[in-house]
Amino acid sequence: MNNAKLEHVNITVSDPQRSAALLRDLFGWHIRWEGPSILGGHTIHIGTDDCYIALYTNPDVRTADPTFNKGEPLNHIGITVDDLDAVEAKVIAAGLEPFNHGDYEPGRRFYFFDWNGIEWEVVSYG
Repeated sequence: MNNAKLEHVNITVSDPQRSAALLRDLFGWHIRWEGPSILGGHTIHIGTDDCYIALYTNPDVRTADPTFNKGEPLNHIGITVDDLDAVEAKVIAAGLEPFNHGDYEPGRRFYFFDWNGIEWEVVSYG
């Protein structure tokens, strides 16, 4: 059997500092690395010691302040948390709108779009 696990996901955002601050606040993550990247860009790796999300931008993206369409090609990023209600309150405090709440076996969830139109699913199995 292969012990493969997801190490990171790399997404393009218009403002990696703003996105990193949101993920730090919502999930308690820390910045693992930050620095220059391809095409004159800048990347922040934020997550845990075991996995992270790379938040990438470059001058073209930064000036366009893009909103990406759901499903082109990413549908959503799912994150598990212990306290779903506390995270939802932080999403609202950030000026973002939770939607599609659901209770299902074995847990509860909601979704929200960030400032770039990236959809996040927040799930609690507790």
